[in-house]
Amino acid sequence: MLFIDERAPDFQDVMAYHAGEFKKISLSDYKGKWVALFFYPRDFTFVCPTEIRGFAKHAQDFKDLNCEIVSASTDSEWSHKAWFERDLPEVKFPILADTGHHVSRAYGVLDEKEGKAGRGLFIIDPEGMVKYIVVSAGSVGRSVNETLRVLKALQSGDLCPMDWSDGEKTLGKA
Repeated sequence: MLFIDERAPDFQDVMAYHAGEFKKISLSDYKGKWVALFFYPRDFTFVCPTEIRGFAKHAQDFKDLNCEIVSASTDSEWSHKAWFERDLPEVKFPILADTGHHVSRAYGVLDEKEGKAGRGLFIIDPEGMVKYIVVSAGSVGRSVNETLRVLKALQSGDLCPMDWSDGEKTLGKA
């Protein structure tokens, strides 16, 4: 099981579909940056594209916060290519093809019985430490706005109350 303030499980040279190309991605590629790593169950499904489009729509907001978006499923890079070119051309962040299930297993979101990733989200800080974990039912999409809110709260380095928004008063230094 993965816990907050633990080192994020490393992954190296995982094949990904990224903006029209196949390339190998490692977590170390993002050293010194925040990472929003989210897993989704399958390509060509119903809830998944709503989340993926949401992250794509807010990609610049994440970049402005020194945060890279990385996504993953257990589908192949060829499946990603077919789906993203057909239905999600606006997506420019990498989609890991975790066909060996190593990454989803390391992050604790692999459904071993069905061989698919669950709906998990991890915010990793620039030092590679896990700062936020959300795992939800496959039938419920995550909120990209909440992910951005939490990222800003984490980056504030302060104690942030419930529903805190950027620019609001915090509770003092953590």
